[in-house]
Amino acid sequence: MTHLHSDVAGSGPPLVLLHGWALHAGLFAPLIPELARRFRVYAVDLPGHGYSPPVAPNSFDAIVQALDDAFASVGEPLSVLGWSFGGMLALRWAHAKPERLTKLILVATTPRFVASTDWPHAIAPQALARFADELTLAYRLTLQRVLTLQTRGTAEGNALLKELRARLLELGVPSKAALQDALALLSTIDLRRDAAQIRTPALVVAGDHDALTPAAAGRWLARTLPNARYANIAGAAHAPFLSHPTAFYDVANSFFDDV
Repeated sequence: MTHLHSDVAGSGPPLVLLHGWALHAGLFAPLIPELARRFRVYAVDLPGHGYSPPVAPNSFDAIVQALDDAFASVGEPLSVLGWSFGGMLALRWAHAKPERLTKLILVATTPRFVASTDWPHAIAPQALARFADELTLAYRLTLQRVLTLQTRGTAEGNALLKELRARLLELGVPSKAALQDALALLSTIDLRRDAAQIRTPALVVAGDHDALTPAAAGRWLARTLPNARYANIAGAAHAPFLSHPTAFYDVANSFFDDV
């Protein structure tokens, strides 16, 4: 069994935070004081990121199983806040173990990360392939370019980019192999069929300037999930909880109060 590192804060019902590709649970540090006022918050390092070792063999479902195993001892249903790749994991987890998850907040989340003839709301496959190639040639520069894409188009872009870079380096960057494995997963994951079967109450949060997971993907997800609502955060890009924290807390707290 793979041990996953998590930082725990607060008391109350359990809330699991799942970060995005190439980062770690430290990204969520600015959110935790607010969330810990009403939840016991578990900020998890995904396999191969932060302090968590990779899973073997590496697969999307193996990561989901590692998450489920990590929280097997928690004796009550979990709420999950997943961002980007973490949101995709939250969707698959809710599909695989619907009795385990009671609420989902899906931030900058898409059911399919790469575009295809029947899915235009995504980046081109060639762009993802370039990321993989560039990781081999210019590891840190490629990561910084990905972070820049996450903040582009926002008024807070430079300050947010500086914060993301600082947080990325707090624990050291993940291994090149771990990042390439995760990119390979992102190129193949397609959760569109799963989405219509996930009845867990969900809040889908999108930024209208997001260049990596366009808001149209979030709107599709909110329409397709049987029990979901959609919140657009104007002016936000790929990390709305960092760039627009007040607006994010407002929609998140409203969701938790209503459900």
